[in-house]
Amino acid sequence: MEQVYHAITLLWFNVYWFAVAAITLRVVFKRRAIGVSFAWLMIIYVLPLVGILAYLMFGELNLGRKRAKRAKQTFGPYARWFRRAYRDCLPDAEALRPYGKSISALCERQLGIPALSGHRLSLQSIPAQILTQLVEDIATAQHSIHIEFYIWYPGGLADKVADALCQAAARGVSIKLLLDAAGSREFFDSQWPTALSDAGVEVVAALNVSPFRMFFQRLDLRLHRKIVVIDNLIAYTGSMNLVDPDYFKVGANIGKWVDIMVRIAGPAVSVLDCIHAWDWENETQERHFTTPPAPPSCPAVAPLDVVQVIPSGPGMPEEIIHQALLQSIYQARKSIVITTPYLVPSELLLFALESAARRGIRLDIIVPGRNDSLMVEWASRAFFGELLSAGVRLHRYNGGMLHTKSVVIDDTHCLVGTVNLDMRSLWLNFEVTLAIDDPIFTEQLSQLQLSYLENTTEIDARQWRQRPLLKRLFEQFFYLFSPLL
Repeated sequence: MEQVYHAITLLWFNVYWFAVAAITLRVVFKRRAIGVSFAWLMIIYVLPLVGILAYLMFGELNLGRKRAKRAKQTFGPYARWFRRAYRDCLPDAEALRPYGKSISALCERQLGIPALSGHRLSLQSIPAQILTQLVEDIATAQHSIHIEFYIWYPGGLADKVADALCQAAARGVSIKLLLDAAGSREFFDSQWPTALSDAGVEVVAALNVSPFRMFFQRLDLRLHRKIVVIDNLIAYTGSMNLVDPDYFKVGANIGKWVDIMVRIAGPAVSVLDCIHAWDWENETQERHFTTPPAPPSCPAVAPLDVVQVIPSGPGMPEEIIHQALLQSIYQARKSIVITTPYLVPSELLLFALESAARRGIRLDIIVPGRNDSLMVEWASRAFFGELLSAGVRLHRYNGGMLHTKSVVIDDTHCLVGTVNLDMRSLWLNFEVTLAIDDPIFTEQLSQLQLSYLENTTEIDARQWRQRPLLKRLFEQFFYLFSPLL
């Protein structure tokens, strides 16, 4: 019997080390950022079995074989639609400012989506007003409403939106509602899916989570976009989920969530509608191209605004928002102000931020004073020392859970959307960002950021270096898990 136990032990030992060697080779040959590869190797070797299992589940961008094939196949027709839709109404390239020109060139070559002009942009930062305005716009809808969110949390004004959708469906408006299955699980557990479906709303859960799928696609791959399109005339996007902050995570002891949305009228609305259609087709295999804007609506002279819609996610060109963000930072000449709820930057982004500060750019980063994710909070702190040493000014917001994702460059152009400064948003999730070259809108966003700064506590570099050793150990431990955050 002792020989049998010895043989089993030897077999288990060989199988384990064969698995470790195979996963190690897999990590090395994926040729990702060195820091990401190193972090995964540390997890695999420091946490036996758990590390291997974690890598199999979360280590690669596994969309599932059928879904990945469908996503790549469907992106081609949508890219061709973008090119055809806007070929008659592109702004004069010579009239574009340098920032708009460079971002447009990047995105048009990678995505087929050009920069567009002739918009009415409204920055909205008060959740009650955002939801009330949304209800009013839904009440005026005549033909279609297309919605997708990561989180829909029932309660308060969010229920008013659901009521408005039921009423719109009753008068014959076609409504397609796409919600992330994990992020909106409270919604799917409520009475609203049945009530909306009975009213005629098409309700679809995206990226369903189940134990059966865990080895076939990543469970943490999420639809993180926030998009509302009404009659292909009005659109919303930004950082805010469909939640009423008076009801959402009220027991988390982090304060109310602080968000923004951009209300858009103009040709970019059709791009956002097409992105919703792409997501809808990937989930349902039903295609419904939106109507492109008519050429007469496009301005004939140089506009004051340029809006570049940048979607990202599996099936689309890799790291396109990451590239646009890096390009924006390297183009800065005077100042950069960033708000983000989660700060776990990639190596390239960390280097870009430090380089900007070292070349004399005033760089302010605002993060929440209290975070809803303990792991992200500790992992973020691991980067504070490097950033502070480079001259970056770090601020903790004291007015609640700051969830706004925004970047303002030189007070003249900006990025705003759904993307956090972490590996999950930049590499993994389905996201959307607007790159806006519009001094008037950017000034409004800059003033909002200044109002955030007035309610912050700046981190003192000298005091930070004197923090206790135990905290440093916690930071470095959670830093190892940055590929998962």
